[in-house]
Amino acid sequence: MIKKILVANRGEIACRVFSTAKKMGIATVAVHSDIDADALHVSYADEAVSIGGTTAAESYLIIDKIIQACKDTGADAVHPGYGFLSEQAEFAERLRAENIIFIGPPPDAIRQMGDKITSKKLSAEAGVNTVPGHMGLIDDAEHCAKIADDIGYPVMIKASAGGGGKGMRIAWNSDEAKEGFERSKSEAASSFGDDRIFVEKFITDPRHIEIQVMADNHGNVVYLGERECSIQRRNQKVIEEAPSPFLDEATRKAMGEQSVALSEAVNYSGAGTVEFVVDSDRNFYFLEMNTRLQVEHPVTELITGIDLVEQMIRVASGETLSIKQSDITLNGWAVESRVYAEDPRRNFLPATGRVVRYAPPADALEFTLPEAGNTEAIIRCDSGIEAGGEISMFYDPMIAKLCTWAPTRNEAIAHMGLALDEFEMQGSGDNLHFLAAIAQHPRFISGEITTAFIAEEYPDGFNGVAADTKTMQAFAGATALLAHITANRRQSLNDDGRNRSQVLANIRTDEDIAHVVRMEGSNYPVSLLEPGVFTPQIASMRLQFQLDNNDTLSDVHVSSDWLPGESLARVEVNGVLRVFQVKSLAEGFSLQHQGGVMQTRFLSAHKAALADRMIEKVPEDTSNLLLCPMPGLLVALHVKVGDKVEEGQALAIVEAMKMENVLSAERSGTIAKVPTTVGQSLGVDDVILEFEL
Repeated sequence: MIKKILVANRGEIACRVFSTAKKMGIATVAVHSDIDADALHVSYADEAVSIGGTTAAESYLIIDKIIQACKDTGADAVHPGYGFLSEQAEFAERLRAENIIFIGPPPDAIRQMGDKITSKKLSAEAGVNTVPGHMGLIDDAEHCAKIADDIGYPVMIKASAGGGGKGMRIAWNSDEAKEGFERSKSEAASSFGDDRIFVEKFITDPRHIEIQVMADNHGNVVYLGERECSIQRRNQKVIEEAPSPFLDEATRKAMGEQSVALSEAVNYSGAGTVEFVVDSDRNFYFLEMNTRLQVEHPVTELITGIDLVEQMIRVASGETLSIKQSDITLNGWAVESRVYAEDPRRNFLPATGRVVRYAPPADALEFTLPEAGNTEAIIRCDSGIEAGGEISMFYDPMIAKLCTWAPTRNEAIAHMGLALDEFEMQGSGDNLHFLAAIAQHPRFISGEITTAFIAEEYPDGFNGVAADTKTMQAFAGATALLAHITANRRQSLNDDGRNRSQVLANIRTDEDIAHVVRMEGSNYPVSLLEPGVFTPQIASMRLQFQLDNNDTLSDVHVSSDWLPGESLARVEVNGVLRVFQVKSLAEGFSLQHQGGVMQTRFLSAHKAALADRMIEKVPEDTSNLLLCPMPGLLVALHVKVGDKVEEGQALAIVEAMKMENVLSAERSGTIAKVPTTVGQSLGVDDVILEFEL
């Protein structure tokens, strides 16, 4: 058995591997760049080695540094996690030459499956369904456009050595094919050191469904069910679940058996994932094989009860798989939400900064599996950061993976919604409210999804959620209750010598004064139907609101154990538990719930009328400026002073978190100033160029 594992990675996946290794009694070693010296994964390990540098290219991607760290610490095995060196055949070969165990597949399997062109040919030979496309090398943008014309649009332009959504573009015409080729080629070169590109037919209305396989070095291969990964943006997975709500048992079996056949054809060992695109008739086509542990592996662990990292370690140690295909059953349902440092309201652009508050749901567990016979819901959070940690522009923006498991899909989704509402993060932008919006979206709940879900449901980007009547009731009821609790606490603190419970019980509720709840600039009349009940343990009220223009009255009963100063309020609204993130304002609250954020106040009708007369501050006009939307590196400027540009024309490219972001003109005009230069590091809202007025 392996004695000491070095994880050649960072963040939550390094912590994940350390957790299983410690459970197995195996010593652990972390490596870190200079800026990761205080990162969470460093504190998880028994030992830590600095490999210097700032960027991945200066640290985590340098094979010599990883091997030297193994020698310095006596580590006899390396787990690569995902990304970085995980799918580099050269790395596996170099470790083998140094008699260091690589916890992953053989170099030949990595090389064959890591090259998408080669993998397509091998999969076809193994009897796996494949997507029509051009598997040869592409010379230039013109050649790419010609191939795309021949295949027929739409097409997918992909990096041969790609992964994680990088180096991928969809083209609907020849111009987009040319532009997509250039961007994919550039991203592939910077992310993978391999700029080869290929083109294949893009399947419309597709689902992205993948099969988890596990193989040993003795010829045994099993598949562990599937994962539905169709909720994506920019070809990057956002929410995954297992099993898929779309597959039937016959399709699952066929996909699994083809995945096993492909694994056997390349003498695979360890954990791997065979990815398919599935059309509306359940026809499935091979996309690629990821020769590593996947980001979304926890949902498979939760429905099978199998620790995939442990199986990888045992296989790498030479053991025979202890599980047979007949042993694998799918139990319950699991959903995973990827928590990213990005701003959904700014087209999901990466966000950086120091995390000043980081609080996953209070009952979330790390790296857990359901026990046999368990029927209680499980919340799991695989995290790579803690309060005080830094979100850097140099690495992938994923912060954590929030997972829920329950006996049924609807239960798992419901628990995910509550867990996302409870997840608190401040200091860097995040996508928590966007994830919460998806978790309660009717189309997602129905399971009628494709990879176009986000583009179709949020065509103009994500700008929050339009609350329905029940949600408006919840916001209004929570506002009134929290306002009364705050007032009660204030009076009890000012009333020296009196018992707090007596004060709370006798507090005036102002039944004789007309009140409104003011939400986002609109006033909603409210009346108290029964005297409020306020005790040290719980507060409750029964209210009536007018929430629309038809004089329709809504009865709302609300109760909560919230106390002023707490950042989370668990409020039962007409018998349904809802969780609000609460920020107290000068006069009112900022409430975040189910992907929506509202500024709310509980006011007398007189004060509300005065508030209507307040003049709103008009934002500064920046329409003549091209502002940098995220911290990053300016890698290209396509214009100079005096150039005339048209709407939609590419002006500049900013690279952030390993992705190239093309900034285009939002209007026609003439360039007046260019205060930036290529190679310059930019912050959010830095002026890149200015148009003539």
